[in-house]
Amino acid sequence: MYQERVVLCGASAYEQKYYLNEDFRSLPGQIQDELKVMCVLFTEDVGGILTLVFDQEGTLLLEVSAEEGDFFYDEIGSELKIRQIQREKAELLQALEMYYRVFFQGEAL
Repeated sequence: MYQERVVLCGASAYEQKYYLNEDFRSLPGQIQDELKVMCVLFTEDVGGILTLVFDQEGTLLLEVSAEEGDFFYDEIGSELKIRQIQREKAELLQALEMYYRVFFQGEAL
C-alpha cells in the first residue's frame, strides 16, 4: 500500500500544533492521546518539530528538526529526550510498528 515513508504524527513548537495522520484514526483513543502528549511535551521542552515516521521496512523513527537560527532549540536536550522516549515508551513504539506492519504493509502475524 505504502512504498515511501509514512508520517504517523508530529508536533511543532513554532506553530504550537499537533498533527495525526488521518490514516491512523483507527488507533485506540488512549494511544492517540499518549502520542499527542508525548509529541507536544517534547516540543514544549526542547523546541523544534518532532515527527514520528515509518520507514519502508515499518520501523518507527523519531525525527527532530529546527528552523535555521532558532536559539531556543535545545539540540543536546533533544537527543537526550529522544533516548528517554525510546527507553520509556519502548513497548508503545514496538506495538505501533507491529500495527503498521500488519494493517498497512499486510504482514502476517
